[in-house]
Amino acid sequence: MADTEQVPESISELVPSFHVLALPMVTRFRSITEREVMLFEGPDGWAEFSPFTEYDAAESSRWLQAALEFAGLLRGAGETGSAAGGPVGLVGGQSVAVNATLPACAASEVGSILARFGPVGTVKAKVAEHGIASLSEDLERLREFRRLFPTTTLRLDANAGYTLPEALTACAEFASFDLQYFEQPVTSVEDMARLREQLSDRGLPVVLAADESIRKAEDPLRVAELGAAEVVVVKVQPLGGIAAARSILEACGLPAVVSSALESSVGLVAGAQLAATLPRTQRSLETRGETPACGLGTARLFAEDGVGADLSLSPVDGQVPVTRIVPDPQRLKMLAVDPGRFDWWSTRLQECWSALRPRLLSRRS
Repeated sequence: MADTEQVPESISELVPSFHVLALPMVTRFRSITEREVMLFEGPDGWAEFSPFTEYDAAESSRWLQAALEFAGLLRGAGETGSAAGGPVGLVGGQSVAVNATLPACAASEVGSILARFGPVGTVKAKVAEHGIASLSEDLERLREFRRLFPTTTLRLDANAGYTLPEALTACAEFASFDLQYFEQPVTSVEDMARLREQLSDRGLPVVLAADESIRKAEDPLRVAELGAAEVVVVKVQPLGGIAAARSILEACGLPAVVSSALESSVGLVAGAQLAATLPRTQRSLETRGETPACGLGTARLFAEDGVGADLSLSPVDGQVPVTRIVPDPQRLKMLAVDPGRFDWWSTRLQECWSALRPRLLSRRS
């Protein structure tokens, strides 16, 4: 039987207090200029809960599971890291390589945006903000990128912005930019597999990586079974935490790159922890390189963070440390959302817990 005292009906028994911050961004990213995040503290330290505002309670409940796990608040609720590849405790004294992220911006902004990241060996550029209609702007931006950074490793991310025919057209244009891989050009796993076949038939040297397909597919093995991608991109919060991410990677068997879900420095720590423990195989070396860069340098996209610039999880010489982040009390006050938004997040927290709680109870029954 499940112990309902350890899986209470009200989330306030697990998370009695929390902070909600509105973090301004240096440029539009994912069509937003401000990112709202919830931060709370548990036995293991601070954690972040920050599903995008358009996500429903069912999807967002996985983000909540990740935050509760990382804060150490689910050990009594049947959720432990050992069930999925070992404990989730922090691996201290390490650092992981990261890529810079180039949003869908004007070509004239490429240099100034990437300068915020400092020296990095890999850049991920967003494309297809408006689908195929953005192709000319994307190409202009990439030409300027290659002019400024001719030898930097380049990845592209379309966030499933194309139809299958559009993706093939775009890949034909992008192939000349010497890509490490192209992330999620189309939505479905089946279309990813079809696109790989068509790229091979046309002799286009574009490696495909799956992001949304891994996060949302009921069975992540399907991506590997259909040959839909050669690399998987994983994000800790959407997958339900470090333990769940490890389990998915083990099942999938493909080389992985850990990426940000646009978290603050507090939330990025969980991704760094997962990245520091990824196995290195011959296959991963062939697809990700000797020093695989993770997409965890996105703290540079915020004009303000929950900590000062000297303590944020921002890249230094292309690396971020694997370390806990404690938010600055003054910044928790300065960046706090207005009362209406705080109440919205409070309601959302309980809704997501109500969606997560039955799963936790079923695992203990």
